[in-house]
Amino acid sequence: MAYSFTEKKRIRNNFGSRESILTEPDLLAIQIDSFNGFIQAGEKTKKDVGLHAVFQSVFPITAVNGYAEIEYVDYELQEPKFNVKECKLRGVTFASTLRVKLNLVLFDKNGSTLKKKRRVKQIIEEDVYLGQLPLMTDTGTFVINGTERVVVSQLHRSPGVIFEHDKGKTHSSGKILFSSRVIPYRGSWLDFEFDHHEHLYARIDRRRKLPVTTLLRAMGLGADAILDTFFEKINVKLKAKSCDVGLLPAKLRGVIAEFDIKSGKDIIVEKGRRITAKHTKMLEEAGVKSINAPLEYLLDKVISQDLIDKETGEILFAANTVISEEVLEALSANKVKKIEILYINESKGGAYISDTLRLDDTQTELEARMSIYHVMRPGEPATADAVNLLFNNLFFKNDRYDLSKVGRMKLNRRLGIKSETGEHVLTNDDIISVLKLLIDIKNGNDSVDDVDTLANRRVRA
Repeated sequence: MAYSFTEKKRIRNNFGSRESILTEPDLLAIQIDSFNGFIQAGEKTKKDVGLHAVFQSVFPITAVNGYAEIEYVDYELQEPKFNVKECKLRGVTFASTLRVKLNLVLFDKNGSTLKKKRRVKQIIEEDVYLGQLPLMTDTGTFVINGTERVVVSQLHRSPGVIFEHDKGKTHSSGKILFSSRVIPYRGSWLDFEFDHHEHLYARIDRRRKLPVTTLLRAMGLGADAILDTFFEKINVKLKAKSCDVGLLPAKLRGVIAEFDIKSGKDIIVEKGRRITAKHTKMLEEAGVKSINAPLEYLLDKVISQDLIDKETGEILFAANTVISEEVLEALSANKVKKIEILYINESKGGAYISDTLRLDDTQTELEARMSIYHVMRPGEPATADAVNLLFNNLFFKNDRYDLSKVGRMKLNRRLGIKSETGEHVLTNDDIISVLKLLIDIKNGNDSVDDVDTLANRRVRA
């Protein structure tokens, strides 16, 4: 085989009679463009990506006493000392000197240490040498100690949210258990999963699971707010031996009537019959807004909000209390005329959040955060400041958690949010929307994702 005399490369001869119609794709472009975007060489105004974004995520670095701070301004890559050929001959690394421009900010010690109230005393600007940064050659390789090395692209799981089930393999009964996972680019993984009792749990970084309502309480939602978020309510007017139940005709389809449903004296649905679309249409046309039912209808229903005695201010029954005969007697004794109950259609889904809330031992936001702290930092003493700092750093701080642009886009798409941009941290609405979609999938109103599809993978170059 013939070689050129200078560079010892193979000489290619073309024996084709026609020129090639299709141009060969640049297979090295992915690697080279990725590295050039990482270092942003020669650009005066750098974008918030690559090396520039790494420095911005680390700085500013603040002293413990709060009176000094190092701020990042910019970085500069100098010309390499040797070219690629010389590096191979000398056995050295083809690299560039990395210098970073930093500001040392000194604050007045007599002033406040709070960020908004600090008074700047002096700013010292300095170019700091950080080391040698290996550079990529024109062929997409690196020269390390005179030896040419190549970076192999990898497929990794894309940030975003994934919904799946265990195909009935986890529990001995063969029951399908649904779960979801929020995967960030950097930070703690957040899992939601059902158990075989149909209770919903949260798991942070694959640690011990907690009732999902503990996480919701830690986010600042009380029992009333949790039930308001996940359930619709039905107004009930109590009478001596019966009650008037507010009607949601569109929601009654598929439910078996527990008593005769009437419009005036006409019976629309007989007791024990399943309510169909025809029945709901008749109820709407008749303008029926409430139906009279026996008090026994309220048994096993769930109170949606705290019932408070107006005279004493005492809580008679807390939200999420299951109505029993004793509760009905107490309501009658205290002359309660109106209550609200949760709308739960057992034929279309269960009261998963309500049942899970009943398992939750925590009562306040601080107790819920303490419970999460003990899972994440077992054995460490829990103070209010340490507990709040840990919880806020889990999903809600940019320096500890990052969904990335791709993760936010995929999360918004899966949750049905029109905008494909947003914060790179999780919000309360994100977590609630993931839970609602997981419950819809459990109820058969949506489908799980294919975990193995390449749509859920990304190339890391």
